[in-house]
Amino acid sequence: MESPQKLRIQGNENLQRMMAGAMLRKVKSRSSKTKRQFKLLEDCATVGYQSSWTKMSNSSFSVCDVEAVREGHQSEVLQSLANEFPPECCFTLVFRGRQGNLDLVAETAEEAQAWVQGLRTLIENMESMDDREKLDQWISDWFVKADKNKDGRMNFKETRKLLKMMNLDMNEQHAMLLFKAADKSQTDTLEATEFVVFYKMLTERKEILALFQEYSSDGKKLSVCDLEDFLREEQQEGDTSQQHALELIERYEPSQKAKKNQYMSRDGFLMYLYSPEGSIFNAEHRALYQDMSQPLSHYYISSSHNTYLLEDQLKGPSSVEAYIQALKRGCRCVEVDCWDGPNGEPIVYHGHTLTSKILFKDVIASVASYAFKVSEYPVIISLENHCSIEQQQVMAKHLSSILGDSLLRSTVDGRVPTELPSPEDLKGKILIKGKKIGGIEDHLDAAQDTLTGEVSDEDEAAEMDKDSLQPDDTSQKDKKSKQSLCKELSDLVVYCKSVHFHGFEKARETGKSYEMSSLSESKARKCIKDAGTEFVRYNSRQLTRIYPSGMRTDSSNYCPQDMWNVGCQIVALNFQTAGTEMDLNDGLFNQNNSCGYVLKPDFLRQYDSVFDPDRPLDFPSCSPKKLIIKVISGQQLPKVNKKEGSIVDPLVRIEIFGVPQDQNKQETKYIDNNGFNPVWEENLLFTVHTPELALLRFVVEDHDTTTRNDFMGQYTIPFTSIVQGYRHIHLLSKDGTCIAPSSLFVHIQIKDLA
Repeated sequence: MESPQKLRIQGNENLQRMMAGAMLRKVKSRSSKTKRQFKLLEDCATVGYQSSWTKMSNSSFSVCDVEAVREGHQSEVLQSLANEFPPECCFTLVFRGRQGNLDLVAETAEEAQAWVQGLRTLIENMESMDDREKLDQWISDWFVKADKNKDGRMNFKETRKLLKMMNLDMNEQHAMLLFKAADKSQTDTLEATEFVVFYKMLTERKEILALFQEYSSDGKKLSVCDLEDFLREEQQEGDTSQQHALELIERYEPSQKAKKNQYMSRDGFLMYLYSPEGSIFNAEHRALYQDMSQPLSHYYISSSHNTYLLEDQLKGPSSVEAYIQALKRGCRCVEVDCWDGPNGEPIVYHGHTLTSKILFKDVIASVASYAFKVSEYPVIISLENHCSIEQQQVMAKHLSSILGDSLLRSTVDGRVPTELPSPEDLKGKILIKGKKIGGIEDHLDAAQDTLTGEVSDEDEAAEMDKDSLQPDDTSQKDKKSKQSLCKELSDLVVYCKSVHFHGFEKARETGKSYEMSSLSESKARKCIKDAGTEFVRYNSRQLTRIYPSGMRTDSSNYCPQDMWNVGCQIVALNFQTAGTEMDLNDGLFNQNNSCGYVLKPDFLRQYDSVFDPDRPLDFPSCSPKKLIIKVISGQQLPKVNKKEGSIVDPLVRIEIFGVPQDQNKQETKYIDNNGFNPVWEENLLFTVHTPELALLRFVVEDHDTTTRNDFMGQYTIPFTSIVQGYRHIHLLSKDGTCIAPSSLFVHIQIKDLA
């Protein structure tokens, strides 16, 4: 069975060389540089390589998991070996999610180019496949895995093993019936085409067939009118037109005959429901659909804490790769902890710990290269400055020379702002957040003569949980140490001047729009508890950055929802740490073209707002909703345990995050021994008081009676981006990467709460 990938790239010389194999050097460090035989496998979708010095074991990786191929000395490891290996022989494979990169060195520049160009061709072809081709590729992959003796056929024993590999423990008698029905050649084996028939019988979606027949006038097809009825009545697409129904038929119907006669077959109906238009996520919200002309303080901004770290903050490695990955995930505020380094060059690392060190100029170069790859809206560099005056001057020089015209050096209109500029005003600009001598007024009125000035020490570690919330607490203020700040660095801070937080009353009296404070998670929670509405009003005018407690030495995260509920914009999380908190962050920022900016609800943007997240029903515009989710079925759920005979017992849990009154979770029963096509048919009911702030997280777990359930997949979505009707939810891994074709099939109803 020829895979779609293989069919698309036949005759490519680079791929022929890759399939012949090559001896490449796998480089992990200066001391670990081992030669391995790498080879593109027959499916043209997998690269295998000898994985140990014993030459007995082999490893492989899927081309689907490779996000990009970088040529030359673009990784820290290859840069450190620049004198040993020429750049034309070096390349780096960047994997999706949090999987580490793979640095490789070919024996010749020609060999390196064959692999670089070949892999890029494979990646491009994978990404350009439509849903049907991706599914065919998935079937082909399973066929190759199951065909152990590589004879292009599968006997019943191999088929039974395949079912377990595919997460299905099927009754042997039933499996034999399907096998015999598919074995048209009556050879007691399945050829490639017969395997496709077997797969289709195996994956028959009875729940979708029943739905199809309910709306079909003749039980065999959906006419344009039938499809219009379904879209209007079930999918709640009130403005459905005949033209829209015809467009769906043209887009998803595989049969040319059906297209010509303007109807949709069962296969077309399934393809539509499985497509982006059949997704739970509102297709319009994938585009840039929000107003981007409001002040920065009116947006949530995707923000990273300790951005330089790949792992924990005690002894983990620091890397420019961490900045690249964060920016590619849509992060718009990165943190840089700067310390005096050797040879007059500032370094970046987590001070007073065993984390490795990287050069400040390399960090800024990586930000310059990747700042606007996925979003054209502004990036904020949050400086934690621990450097001497001399090295601060070096920092200022690097920022100016490396960032060039993208560095914001003055206000957008040359005037003192009364409110912050908008993301639209700041397109393509990089802003510096840090301490500043004086204010924008001083900078515009006259250049200061002094080379340095003194500012309060705003170091997060010094602030941790010690700050008072009282506006007149001068004892703490007087204890603050003073740090000298060089004018060159001070002048680069425009709209993000770091100031100490002295309470909401003081901010109301003297606060300026371009001043912002950093609060620890515990201090922010106290502000929320003591003065929720005041916090909302403060955040309508000024930016607030929230950061994790210093006690989180494992780089774990706090729940960002509490901070979003009061309108905090820069809620900084450890992007390197997977979990519920990063799922919520990804879920919130997945909308609005994933540009890293999401407009806050209107009641969090009003300067005189009366909203308090602890009392949502007191809010005049409160519009509670009833949410009814029918969890119908699952498709090709991922295996948790890689052991050959293991099968999962899946359950689905739906979690609501939002204002405290909306926090809720419910789950279905678990299904014994079926991760392939489990059916639940269970209704879960929720009341959501403040839908504008709510996020839904769908979690699939493998039930276990003796130990904690194992995570299988999740999907997180803003309530406001949900569409009603019969929808598929395409599951994501712990790292937030797609695990196609794993999905859930649900029915969504949203009603006003009477």
